[in-house]
This record gives sequence, C-alpha cells and structure tokens, in this order.
Amino acid sequence: MSKPASAPPQRNTLTVASYNVHKCVGVDRKFDPHRIARVIAEMNPDIVAVQEADKRFGRRVGLLDMAALKREGLSLLPISRLPDGHGWHGNALLVREGTLVDIHCLSLPGAEPRGAVIAELEMPAGRLRVVAAHFGLLRRCRMRQGAAILEAIARRDEMPTIMMGDLNEWRPGRRSSLRLLEPLFGSMGLGPASFPSRLPVLALDRILGWPRGIVSDVHAHDTPLARQASDHLPLRARLNLLAGQEQQADVAAAA
Repeated sequence: MSKPASAPPQRNTLTVASYNVHKCVGVDRKFDPHRIARVIAEMNPDIVAVQEADKRFGRRVGLLDMAALKREGLSLLPISRLPDGHGWHGNALLVREGTLVDIHCLSLPGAEPRGAVIAELEMPAGRLRVVAAHFGLLRRCRMRQGAAILEAIARRDEMPTIMMGDLNEWRPGRRSSLRLLEPLFGSMGLGPASFPSRLPVLALDRILGWPRGIVSDVHAHDTPLARQASDHLPLRARLNLLAGQEQQADVAAAA
C-alpha cells in the first residue's frame, strides 16, 4: 500500500536582491534591458526590488525585459497604473513564488517626485512585508521619506518586514539620514559599497530587515557583467523567515 504523499518542505531561507538598474542604461551608455535581466539571473533571487524600472519623464513605460525575467521564473507584481508600466515612481518588485495579499503605493514627501511600494505576500513559509523605495538626493528629504515609510508600516499588521532600495545615503553615524530607521531595523552601520559600479566606494543601496536577524549576508553582487550593466551594483542577501517567526513568538511570550 502506497504512503500518502507528504507536503513539500517549506523554504524558510530566501534570496533577496535590490538593484538600481539606471533605466537599463549601462556605464557604456548602451540601453540594454536584456543585460540587466542577465545580471538578475546571476543572483537567482526569490524577490528583487528594482529601482528606475520605468521611464522617468513623459509616459512611465516599463523598461525591463520581462520576457527574459519570466524565463527565470520571476513575475512582476501589479504595481503600475499603466498597462505597459512596471513600477511606482520607478520602483518595481519581482517575485518567484508567493501570493500577493495587499499592495500599497506611497508617494514620498520631498523636493522631487519619489515613491515607495509596500507589498504583503503570503510565502510558503509565512507572511512577509516587502518595502521597495528610492530616496531623494537631499538629506532633509530622505529623513522625511524614511519617516513616512515608518508611519505607513506602523499602521499595518505586525509581520516580518524587509526594506530594499537605493536610499541615497553614504554617510554612517550621526550625520546619516537613515538613523531614524534604527528603532525598527537596527543599527545603520556602513553597508556594502555599491556605487559607482566600476569602482564602488559609496554604500547607497540597502537591504534591511525586521525582526533583527532575519536578513544576513548582505553583499554587493560584483561581477564583470554587473559592473557594465548599470552605474550601481545590485545587493544580494539571505532572508530567514523562520528566524523572524521565532523572534516574534519570543516577544509575544514575554509581553
């Protein structure tokens, strides 16, 4: 007599990535969306936040090579209000598996149009919130933008949360505009250098997580192709949803 089929094991550890694709224009000034897709394929991510995924001026048409990305098993979350758009203020999210539960597009305050996307996903290992953002060039604007995101998160249900994007802050310590994120995401030390891609010296891009400890092994994906495809190197990290669930359970038990 055959045994009943067992449920497939849950994948608690995922690969996540953040990539400012510079509108798919490389350091050689060539527009090449397929090259960007190849860099993303090198990382083999389960979730990737993309910045500058759409044209910035005029009609915000999407710039990504979605046919190539779909062949890698990645699907675009329905963020854009245009049928041929990919993101919100250039922020796009691609996911390998999981069910979209809720999505919110947030206009960020500041001197220039900026936005963030807050998506809540039901993953095989549990619920996950993903925040994708691209902060402004001015410090005072970045502080207001970070505060707006924290306020939006606080209004929602508590769940493991990651925040990914080009946060445009290179200074660590007291001068960093990211210090206001520390109560939620922990210390904002110097992250991996990701800009400029040919000789990275500035840590403009970030992958953050709550509860603390769910995100690990954050590093720049530095390959010959990545150095050519955009002016930013992408960041890659490991996400452990089980660690987040255990920490939440410990906090609830101590309350």
